[in-house]
Amino acid sequence: MEVISRTKPARPAGSRRKLMVSGLVLAALIAGSWVWRNHGASTEAKSKPAEVTTVVTAAVAQSDVPVRLTANGTVSAQQTVVVRPQLSAVIKAVHIKEGQFVQKGETLFSLDARTEDANLSKTEGQLAKSRADLRNAERNLERQRELYRQNFISQAALDVAENQADALRGQLVVDQATVQANLVARGFSVITAPIAGRTGAIPVYQGSLVQPTDALVSITQVDPINVNFTLPEREFVPLQQARAKGEVPVIVQLGPAGKEARTGRLTFVDNAVDTASGTIGLKAEFPNADKHLWPGMFVTVTLSPRTLAGAFTVPVQAVQNGPQGRFLYVVGGNNEVSSVPVNVNLVQDGLAVIEGDAIAPEMRIVVEGAQNLRPGSIVTETKANGPGMGLSMEQTGRQAR
Repeated sequence: MEVISRTKPARPAGSRRKLMVSGLVLAALIAGSWVWRNHGASTEAKSKPAEVTTVVTAAVAQSDVPVRLTANGTVSAQQTVVVRPQLSAVIKAVHIKEGQFVQKGETLFSLDARTEDANLSKTEGQLAKSRADLRNAERNLERQRELYRQNFISQAALDVAENQADALRGQLVVDQATVQANLVARGFSVITAPIAGRTGAIPVYQGSLVQPTDALVSITQVDPINVNFTLPEREFVPLQQARAKGEVPVIVQLGPAGKEARTGRLTFVDNAVDTASGTIGLKAEFPNADKHLWPGMFVTVTLSPRTLAGAFTVPVQAVQNGPQGRFLYVVGGNNEVSSVPVNVNLVQDGLAVIEGDAIAPEMRIVVEGAQNLRPGSIVTETKANGPGMGLSMEQTGRQAR
């Protein structure tokens, strides 16, 4: 049988050489194209100017900054007196109304004093009798002395006369004290206000029988008035130092928006720190002639016990947080920014009190646009759209106040 061979005939050597040359040429073209493109991109990057970021800047200010402490306070009366009768009697008249403002010494109630009047009259009569007896005894003593000098009576008779006069003098003193006691009891029948203030509810009426244990009315002093509040214990030493220099002014804000304010003075610092809360109790006194402060009200209290002298201040939004801590972006002479580390001592009224080795007055810092910056970035300054931005620190402080 004839065997048919299925093997493909081999390509000639010339054909394989042509294919290799074509591949090399194609590879050279691709490499040249890549080199040309990269060279063009590098040339374009070198010719393109550096990117400039628009930011808002402000100047670092240096001034004395009062440290303002704010706390919630409660208004309380300086004193509240519950008026009670000193004797059992029937109320003869009520001279006041509930909620009335009374002055010290003003008559509140009159009690039926017929019994006290009778007792007073009785003791006054006894006092008059004792005086008459004493005068008679003194006249008799003088006669006895004269007779003794003339040797008509003995020493014993003279001693009896002297003892009788001395006894009557003692009785006279007792009767005088009894009259005074009855005068005091008679005075209890007219009840007057022990302090000036506002009266509360009156639970008794004319004709009511009252006892010394019954409360007739309460009087609360509202002018001047106190405000109680607390501060953290770390403020105790500055408060003591401020009080040693003079009175510490305290401001209280009234109303929901705190638009109305009045100034008082710090009058009391508690003698112990509350271990549960770590606070110290304080009390301030305020004039209250218009009665706008009322016991039980909640108010906002502000005081400035100390001042940071020559402190550096910047807008609080200028302070940035980074892995190494807080810092500021400072604009240099070529509009190139650099980061400067700072410590923040106080944040108040939209301002941050800072300190740092590289901080100087009038240094330009970035307030807005810092999120787009890196150290070495080039910036251009512009005016801010919002109020209080891009101003000097003095202007910003005035707006905050």
